Amino acid sequence: MPDSARSFGRANDGMRPVKLTRNVMKNAHGSCLAEFGDTRVLCTATVEEGVPAWRKNSHAGWVTAEYAMLPASTAHRTPREQKGRKGRSMEIERLIGRSLRAVTDMKRLGEYTVTIDCDVIQADGGTRTASITGAWVALHDALMREVEADRIKRLPLTDQVAAVSFGLVGGVPLLDLDYREDSAADVDMNLVASSGGRIVELQGTGERSFFSRAELDALLDMGGAAIEELLALQNNVTGFRG
Repeated sequence: MPDSARSFGRANDGMRPVKLTRNVMKNAHGSCLAEFGDTRVLCTATVEEGVPAWRKNSHAGWVTAEYAMLPASTAHRTPREQKGRKGRSMEIERLIGRSLRAVTDMKRLGEYTVTIDCDVIQADGGTRTASITGAWVALHDALMREVEADRIKRLPLTDQVAAVSFGLVGGVPLLDLDYREDSAADVDMNLVASSGGRIVELQGTGERSFFSRAELDALLDMGGAAIEELLALQNNVTGFRG
């Protein structure tokens, strides 16, 4: 796929325009609107006293997540999810939770539960990666609120975490796939990582073909560079210093 055919006129190794807007919800303890091109995800964080029953008296907190696509987020209306949640949504919210817990010191958090809600208001590929990247900002702000109120002594975040998609489309390595590219991908991957190239999770599937170790290494190099850009953007909007 030639560079000129990509959305926003970007190169094969280029991200869509990314914007992270904080404090977009009045009642949320932390919130962020994450925009990856035409994909937009509203991420909020709520801190509550107490932890799940299985974690009581552990002197450690918990971070969990919920994910949903709003009905008009796609070209054809997506029905609202009922109690019997869709497998894809459950898989994504577990991924978001794992990603955020990887950079949260649960002992330092204490017996509080942080619930992250990621609602896709417009989908054009990469909703899970936008969710993770924006959710970290919402989590940071919610926890800072608790620190400033002296309910938590120290910010319990140990690092940042962000995510990006990439893959092979028509044999060509592409970064940050939009829906058109993702639906045609031969190989589809998602990288969740922290600073210094430390990988939290790598999801990769040969949708229509095999991929080689050399292709995987090249894709990881491309994705790793994008992660550093996303971490820098998070840092710019939050002032996080670790």
